[in-house]
Amino acid sequence: MNIKHVLTIGIAVLAAGVSHAADAVKIGSKNFTEQFIVSEIYAQALEKAGVRVERRFNLGTTAIAHTALLSGDIDLYPEYTGTALADVVKGDLSGSAEDIYATVKKYYEDHFKVTLLKSSNIDNGYAIMMLPATAQKYHLKTLTDLGPVSDKLVFGAEAGYEDRKDGLIGLRDIYGIKFKDYKVLAKLGLRYSALQSGDLDVSFGFGTDWQIKDQGLVVMEDNKHLFPPYYLVPFVRQDAVAKDPRIAEVLDKVDPLLTSERMRELNAEVDRDEEEPADVAAKFLSENGF
Repeated sequence: MNIKHVLTIGIAVLAAGVSHAADAVKIGSKNFTEQFIVSEIYAQALEKAGVRVERRFNLGTTAIAHTALLSGDIDLYPEYTGTALADVVKGDLSGSAEDIYATVKKYYEDHFKVTLLKSSNIDNGYAIMMLPATAQKYHLKTLTDLGPVSDKLVFGAEAGYEDRKDGLIGLRDIYGIKFKDYKVLAKLGLRYSALQSGDLDVSFGFGTDWQIKDQGLVVMEDNKHLFPPYYLVPFVRQDAVAKDPRIAEVLDKVDPLLTSERMRELNAEVDRDEEEPADVAAKFLSENGF
C-alpha cells in the first residue's frame, strides 16, 4: 500500500479546513491499515447513496481522532467499543459485548452528543501471542499458564501499553504476569518480525491481524477475560445524522457485512499483497451488492 500517498492526502485535506465542501460528510480514520480500509468502505458506500464525502484519514491515535470528532473536524470515524470504554469512558472492562456497546453509546450521547450506529461483526480484540516453539517449551495455552514463566520472557508492544488497564497493568494484576523485559516498538508491524527473529518472546496482536494465521503463531487463551470485546462501530456526531439521515441508513447496512474473518482477508490484501485501500474497499462493496 502507498502509505505515503494516504498520509499526503490526509494532511492536505486537514489543511484545507472546513471551507472545503462544508456540506460534505467528513470521514476520519486512525493511522493503520484496517482503519483506512473501513473508512474507505464507509466513504464509498455513502457516495454511492449520493452523499458528498470528504476524506480526512490517517489522523493518528485514538486521542487525536476522538478530539477531531468532538470539535467537528470530522463527522464520523470507525472506533472500537473496548478502546472507547478503556480510554474515554474509563469503565468496567468485564461486561459482555452488548453491555459494553450500550455503556459506551449512552456515555458518548450524554457527554459528547455522539452516537454509535449499528455494530460490525469485527472484534479486533487483543491477542497475546508467541511462536509455537515458545508455547511448547513452557507448555503454555492460557494467560494463567504464562504467569509463572513470564519472568523468563521478553515482551514487546506499542508505547503506552504499559499504562493500560487492558495492557501490562491488567496482565500483572489479573494473571501475575511480569516479563523479564519490556521493549517499546516504534511501529506495531515490527512485532511479527521481532518474534520471528527472537528479539521478542511474546507480543500482542489483534484479532484481525492476518499475520497470526499466516505465521502460525499461538495465541494465549484469555481465560480470566481481561480483554473486553473490541467491536468496530461507526462513531458519529448526532448533528451530522440529524442533518443527513442517509449516514445511518447506509452504514447500518454496511457494518453487519464486516466480519473478523473478512477483515483479516482485507488487511492482507493491502499489507501483504500491496493493493490500495480504495481498491479493496470497492471490491468489498461490489461483492456485497453496493
